[in-house]
Amino acid sequence: MKMKSSCAGRWLMISPKTQIHMLSCRSDSNLRIQNRVADRNSSVVRGRVLGQYVMNGGDGPNSYAQNSSYQCSSQMQRGVVDVAKPIIEAEISERLDVKHHSSTFRIADFGCSTGHNSFAAMKIITEAIKRKFETDRQTSDIPDFQVFFNDKAVNDFNTLFSSLPCKRLYYATGVPGSFHGRLLPKASLHFAYSSCTLNWLSEVPKEVADDTSPSWNRGKIHCFGARREVLKAYSNQYVKDVEAFLESRAEELVAGGLMALIVPAVPAFWNPNTAFTSITEFDILGSCLTDLAEKGRFSKAKVDSFNLPLHYTIPQEFEAILERSHNYTLERMEIIDNPGKRTLPAPKDRASFVRAVFEQLLTNHFGSEIIDELFHQYAKKMAASPLFLDPENEKTIMIFVLLKRKPYDQK
Repeated sequence: MKMKSSCAGRWLMISPKTQIHMLSCRSDSNLRIQNRVADRNSSVVRGRVLGQYVMNGGDGPNSYAQNSSYQCSSQMQRGVVDVAKPIIEAEISERLDVKHHSSTFRIADFGCSTGHNSFAAMKIITEAIKRKFETDRQTSDIPDFQVFFNDKAVNDFNTLFSSLPCKRLYYATGVPGSFHGRLLPKASLHFAYSSCTLNWLSEVPKEVADDTSPSWNRGKIHCFGARREVLKAYSNQYVKDVEAFLESRAEELVAGGLMALIVPAVPAFWNPNTAFTSITEFDILGSCLTDLAEKGRFSKAKVDSFNLPLHYTIPQEFEAILERSHNYTLERMEIIDNPGKRTLPAPKDRASFVRAVFEQLLTNHFGSEIIDELFHQYAKKMAASPLFLDPENEKTIMIFVLLKRKPYDQK
C-alpha cells in the first residue's frame, strides 16, 4: 500500500490497478465551483451524513446493486447503456482525436454509485477507444487507460472496488465528491461520461420547504402536480446545477475531449390520467408518507418539510441549457429507446428498487423505523393501480447527448 500526498489530496493505492483519490476540498482552490454548491448544512448523526444522499450500498436484498438492472425497474440504466452502446462506439470512432495523446488516457464516470451499471459502460468506452487507437495510429502502442469513478463521499466505494471486473483494460481510481463542482485537475480528462445522474439536484430548492414562501410545497414531496411556483423553483435549481456540472467538466476536459450523457427526462406533454413516468411514482411515495402521518407515525409537518432532490427535465429545457454553454459543441442529441418499459417488474420488485434509491434519504428525515411499513404500503398502492401494470403507459424518456470540448481560446 502506497500513499502520495499533494495539495489536491491523497492517493491511496490498494492494488496496481485500484486507487482511491481522497480530495481535500478546503485546500484546493480549483474546487471553488464545488464549494458554491456544496452541502453546506450537512452534519453527521448516528453515522449518517445529513444533507447527502446515495443509493443503498452493499449487495443485500435492498441494495442498489441488486435492484438496478432494467429487469428490476423501467427507470434503470443497464438496458439504456446497452441501447447506447452502438451510438457511443460510433461517436468515438468518428469524433475522438487520438493522434496527440500522452501515455495515459483518462476517462471519468460521474455518478457511478456502486458500479453495477458503470462497469458495463466503462467496458464499452475503453474497448471503443482502444479500437480507435489501433485504427488511427496503426500501432500497438496503446496508452494506459485510467478510469475515475466518482460519486459522493458517502457512496459505498468498498462495494464498487470489491466488484471491479478482473478482466478490464483500465486502472481504477475512486474520486469522492459532488460532481456539481471541480473534481479533477485542469485539462486532465479525455472522455467524460454520466448516466441517469443529472436528474439529482445538489440540494432541494430552499423555498419549497419554507412555509413563508409562495413556493412552499405543502403536502407534497416533489414538484409533480404542484403549483407553478414550486415547478419554477425546481427548474431553476436544475438549470443552476447542470450549468455548474458543465462548467466543471469544461475545466477538466482537454480541448477536443468528449462527454457522453444519458439524461432521464419526461415528454413536454403527457396525460397523467392515462400514462405515468418516474415522477408519477414519487407522488405515490408521497401519498404513502401522508398515510403514515395520519396514522401518527410522525407529524404532517414532517412530510411538509420533506422534498426529493430530483428533477426530470424535458428535452427542450435541456437543449436550451446546452446551447447557453459556450465551452462545447453539441455533436449529437437524441431520444433513445428505454427497454425497461417493456419489462415492468412486479409491484414488490418496484418497491425494492425505490427503496434502494431513496432509503438513506428517507431514513435521514423520518428515521429507520418506518421504512418497512412505508414500502409495504407503496407496493400495495402500485398493485392496486391498473395504470402501472401496462408497460405501454410508461412515458419516461432518456436523452443521449454527445458534447465536444472547444479549444480553450475559443468561446
